[in-house]
Amino acid sequence: MINNTLNDWLDLREGVKAICKEFPEDYWRKIDRDRKYPKTFVNSLTKNGYLACLIPEKYGGSGLNIRAAAVILEEIHRSGGNGAACHAQMYIMGSLLKHGSEKLKEKYLYDIARGKLRLQAFGVTEPTSGTDTLSIKTTALKKGNNYIINGQKVWTSRAEYSDLILLLTKTSKTEKDRRKALSLFLIDMRPHLNKEITIKPIRTMINHSTTEIFFDNLEVSQDCLVGEEGKGFDYILDGLNAERLLIASECIGDSKYFIDKSVNYANQREVFGRPIGKNQAIQFPIATVYAKTMAAELVLFKGCNQFDEHKACGEEANIAKLLSAEASWQAAEATMQTYGGFAFSEEYNIERKFRETRLYQIAPVSTNMILAYISHKILGMPRSY
Repeated sequence: MINNTLNDWLDLREGVKAICKEFPEDYWRKIDRDRKYPKTFVNSLTKNGYLACLIPEKYGGSGLNIRAAAVILEEIHRSGGNGAACHAQMYIMGSLLKHGSEKLKEKYLYDIARGKLRLQAFGVTEPTSGTDTLSIKTTALKKGNNYIINGQKVWTSRAEYSDLILLLTKTSKTEKDRRKALSLFLIDMRPHLNKEITIKPIRTMINHSTTEIFFDNLEVSQDCLVGEEGKGFDYILDGLNAERLLIASECIGDSKYFIDKSVNYANQREVFGRPIGKNQAIQFPIATVYAKTMAAELVLFKGCNQFDEHKACGEEANIAKLLSAEASWQAAEATMQTYGGFAFSEEYNIERKFRETRLYQIAPVSTNMILAYISHKILGMPRSY
């Protein structure tokens, strides 16, 4: 087993590992095969306080920083699990804690921290907008002290297993600056399910519990508004940076999982009277992804520090996500080659993790969009879109 590049939060790592041991890979294999939500696993994380790590102590949480959240998700993935079932409750806090009203925080955070409420759904993407967030069409139009919401979201994962949704909408049809036309809401979906809110599952190549959601004349109080009207796009940027950092940490965990698997198998598997790990064709791909994983982890570490110090971290967050997603995918490829035909068997768990880590080449932001961001925002080249 490879050593951690960064030996930080050791007690936290051991605590997460202890929980993950109770949910071995055959648990995840069955969950994947049956397309089930890992409710027992999520409940265990909640009970032990890990999903409330970013919630301040005054609201019943642990009050830890985003680096701690990254460590939690990394260890889940390194164990062979999948933090996607619950990671949104962490990265959504980037928007809610910074910009939500005290009334909104008092109303929900205590119950979220105690596990009485789940905040797992983040409604941004729409069928026609894709990554062009400023062109979303879902509207929230003022009616007295309330808003009437109409529209559709897609790829809203975990909505079926979430009580609350953080929802980005268009609150002005006349504002010429599209950025100022968007607002953010935190909505309790429970009273409106199968009435004003309809959730439809989307079957995908991995067990990701993703959905599309329809809003039909949903009326919500103005108290559901996060921060000020017209500043929703700016608010979600905090959430998106957190999201990129935490997804990067999951990719780091995936990469380490694959490297561990590859090294152990390569040292044990003998063909032609010698371990296959003696062959440079096996060694070099694994060594390459190890180096890339170490580099990605260092950028992630810097990004987490920037975020926790309330400094600009868009560059670090995007690059960490880019490098870690590429490292985990290359590690998955190396493991498939190392295991050969056995990698295709469900029994070895490689094919499941192979499918899961492939997602992060396109979600929650694609590799090409990050490259465009680096080209335009960092290097100062002309905008390509």
